[in-house]
Amino acid sequence: MTYAVPRMSPEEGEAWLGLLRVCTLLPSELDAQLSRDSAMTHYEFGLMSYLRAMPEATASMSEIAGATNTTLPRVSHVCRRLEGRGLIEKSISPADRRVSMATLTAAGRRELIRATPRHIATARRLVIDALSPEDLAHLARITGILGKNLDPSHQFGLG
Repeated sequence: MTYAVPRMSPEEGEAWLGLLRVCTLLPSELDAQLSRDSAMTHYEFGLMSYLRAMPEATASMSEIAGATNTTLPRVSHVCRRLEGRGLIEKSISPADRRVSMATLTAAGRRELIRATPRHIATARRLVIDALSPEDLAHLARITGILGKNLDPSHQFGLG
């Protein structure tokens, strides 16, 4: 029996492989910069940024897992590490004692604020400054389309 193997055109393949390359290389570059300059991972930076944007800088572990696209065990592990460094405080929800909460501390907010300029500089160096204004507009349009396909419920609030 013969099976038809799906194929991509050369243009489709080039675009797809280019996207995979960026998706593979960019996270490790961001992790390396944050680790070197701020002693935190890119995931920790994202988690703390999420908390900073929340009312009272507090969210449940489940909310954090959903917003950061990861598992509850990973969130718990990272929050335990951040709590040990004094960057967040964990507590039990007063509304439901089964729910664990995380709150960004003043020290955590300061660390996040200190980390942001170099992180933005890295984003500029690796992506923003490499593109023309027209390229940036195309990138925003393209990532908007892809984001809607990947996040139709707008879990990440970007669309």
